[in-house]
Amino acid sequence: MRAIVRKGILLLLVAAAAGAAQAADDGAAQKDESAWSFAATVYPTSIRNGDSYTSAIVTADRGALHLEARYNYESVGARSAFVGWNFSGSSGPLSWELTPLLGGAWGTTDAFVPGLEGSLAWGRVDFYTEIEYVRNPDDRSSRYLYAWNELGFKAAPWLRLGAAVQRTRAYGGDRNVQAGPFAQLSWERFTLGGYWFNPGSADQVVVLSLGVSF
Repeated sequence: MRAIVRKGILLLLVAAAAGAAQAADDGAAQKDESAWSFAATVYPTSIRNGDSYTSAIVTADRGALHLEARYNYESVGARSAFVGWNFSGSSGPLSWELTPLLGGAWGTTDAFVPGLEGSLAWGRVDFYTEIEYVRNPDDRSSRYLYAWNELGFKAAPWLRLGAAVQRTRAYGGDRNVQAGPFAQLSWERFTLGGYWFNPGSADQVVVLSLGVSF
């Protein structure tokens, strides 16, 4: 599974590098630069033998500009905010999106945080990645690469199934890398999902997601 994730990230970066300049021109021509779009997702998280909590992500986009705020993402009690730029492109059945991010975290995690979000789709198969590097220049031990990756399949227009892999310190415990299946249901502006990491183990984590876009 990790090999699939690595190949997906590599393919995404190659596609982005090949088409970024053209995509920026196309995107500027196609988008209404004055219109804002928003999305919000909450993630109630249940940890076996641990404390449950809820994280959240809110985004705002206007043209290529991307703004994002996260709560309880880097650690429980952490807040973070980012500004980024959207790139996108397509070639036949293959389409991609890439958003480099710069931001910072405060609260229980204080750090400068560069990041990257990207997606790659081919027919009914897609790959999504969300990466950030938490860097505190005053505390080298706190530096860490967070990642959330999904390999999905559109079984129906309203149903997406797949596998997810994440690397996080938010849960504590001995496992840096969590993996497991997921399912998502979509209806108009709403998305409901469930992720089952480390199924059946002592480190089992269940994450629900409820999102809305407008």
